[in-house]
Amino acid sequence: MLPQKIDAPKLLITAILAVVSVVFLVPLIWMISAASKFEQDVMSYPIQWIPTSWNFIGNFKEVWFGKVPFSLFYFNSFKLAITMTLCTLVFSSMAAFAFTKIEFKGRHVAFGILLSFMIIPSEATLVPRYMLLKWLRLYNTHEGLILMNAFSIYFTFLLRQFMLSIHSEFIEAAKIDGAGYFKIFWKIVLPLSKPILATVGIIKFIWSWNDYQNPLIFLIKQELYPIPLGLQLFRNDYADNYSVIMMASLAAIIPLVLIFIILQKQVIKGISLGGVKG
Repeated sequence: MLPQKIDAPKLLITAILAVVSVVFLVPLIWMISAASKFEQDVMSYPIQWIPTSWNFIGNFKEVWFGKVPFSLFYFNSFKLAITMTLCTLVFSSMAAFAFTKIEFKGRHVAFGILLSFMIIPSEATLVPRYMLLKWLRLYNTHEGLILMNAFSIYFTFLLRQFMLSIHSEFIEAAKIDGAGYFKIFWKIVLPLSKPILATVGIIKFIWSWNDYQNPLIFLIKQELYPIPLGLQLFRNDYADNYSVIMMASLAAIIPLVLIFIILQKQVIKGISLGGVKG
């Protein structure tokens, strides 16, 4: 058996990417290290990447059982992120199905108008949304936040691009068998769209979990805060205790890291498949 020829350019690129990956991981490694130390050791120089004295359990208890209700912020973040994600999957997928598989007059014009709203920055709509939630008596409620984020133009576009690749013969055959649009959507289109639905769900969950602007503007009560606002309380109450702040920050990003590590193939596959049709 002949030895395989070494691909030098590919090997060089792999080595460079490995070095870059390590550089990007340094802040996360330092966060884990700081979260495991006593406060007096956090800013020691030279940096102790592996703590000589461990206080991981103490910092963990201070975050979850201390004076700042971190567990409540965690629950609020999961509640908001999961609900927003499910609503977006339902409404955006139904809209994408209508724009691809249901023939109606002005379909392409309506979709073009919908896409045109993507150029409006969210900051430009803060005042109208504030007035609308006040009028609906949903200001300072989770329901108001969920209502504003239940539909996404971007994800509707992404889902539509994928659904264009689903052959219309499936739809026509189902119509001949007497299936209505809802049954076609539920039994045929959704099962074939699992890769892009997984991608949309993961990205939407991450965006909702990390959302800082909307809760800052539309929530006042501390007991309604999600994690991004809750971390501000740690900065106020533990301004000189970086080990506790790093432990809280580490706890905040763990769900996102785990989701991406486990489902990263679905994200890449869904995005690549969602952009093959125009």
